[in-house]
Amino acid sequence: MLPVGLLPLIGDAFAISDSQAGLLVSLYALMVAVLAVPLTLATSRLPRKPLLVSTLGCYVLSNLLVSLAPTLAVMAAGRVLGGLTHALFFSVCIGYATRLVPNQLTGRALAIASAGVSAGFVLGVPLGVSLGTAVGWRGAFAALTVCALIALVLALVVLPAVPSTVSRTPARREQLWPMVTVISSNTLAYLGHYMLFTYVTVVLLGAGAVPQAVGPLLLLFGGLGLAALLIVSRYFDSHLRASGIGIVATIVIGIIGVASTYPMLAAVVVAALVWNTGFGPVSSLYQAAAVRTGATSPEIAGAWTNATCNAGIAIGAAIGGLVLDQIGISAVAWTSAVLVAAALTIMLIATRAFPRHQGTRR
Repeated sequence: MLPVGLLPLIGDAFAISDSQAGLLVSLYALMVAVLAVPLTLATSRLPRKPLLVSTLGCYVLSNLLVSLAPTLAVMAAGRVLGGLTHALFFSVCIGYATRLVPNQLTGRALAIASAGVSAGFVLGVPLGVSLGTAVGWRGAFAALTVCALIALVLALVVLPAVPSTVSRTPARREQLWPMVTVISSNTLAYLGHYMLFTYVTVVLLGAGAVPQAVGPLLLLFGGLGLAALLIVSRYFDSHLRASGIGIVATIVIGIIGVASTYPMLAAVVVAALVWNTGFGPVSSLYQAAAVRTGATSPEIAGAWTNATCNAGIAIGAAIGGLVLDQIGISAVAWTSAVLVAAALTIMLIATRAFPRHQGTRR
């Protein structure tokens, strides 16, 4: 997510438009969308700890390559490597978490692991903008390289080895349909959100925000999203359906607010606060829903949610760029609202995928 807040800086560095720079987000996400499930299956018999450490090593290398890229092609290559790494890391991480704790604590472990992913989604962009403003986009990626290296060292030192028990057993039909429903809603939610959020810097600047205010505003958005995650995720075990409907409805309301009030800066900021607060728990929400369908192992469920959210990111960023170039940012916002509303509609209809009384179907 780091490039999302750095698109104008990257575009200026390589003499390309914001929408063209946005394709770097799509490229990364496309790699994850296409390869998450195949890579998870292909590595299913490998020991988990060496695999996790290897993915972190590749992530360090990818961000180092981007930070030093002399050309757009080299930067794109670094993003491709990062996408390959991300494609595998998410599912390994989710499965790892479930194997570190007793069965009765699996739900809590999933919430913590998914919370880390959600925190990355909601805080990555604002922190990236703040770093980019302070030290440039190359400095921001260099900082990410250092963070990834620290994570690699911690994984080596702290994490115990765990066995690989990824299930290859086909799901029963009654389990498969709720899983398909969950990932369909997930795809639409991410598609709609990132169609607009990829260009959130463009929105704020177009509404009259000064460049120095963008980083703090995005940090505020991310902080509220993270707070919402910490508050709402505790209800996923007992009230998954009500929580999910409330979360996605909040996103829809916020995006409609942005679309209908742009370019009035104060109103856009308030609406964006609502929108991004709602998005904070989304990753954990869909991860919990997918795992609790019981259709497959946590690793494969994680791979599918990872693949579909990144498919949404890739397609959303690409379509958002096209609409931005051809029509304008208001049209991007309205289209975004329609897509997230479609995700909400699926959730309202799908009572088996998002049940009132939660329990893992196994």
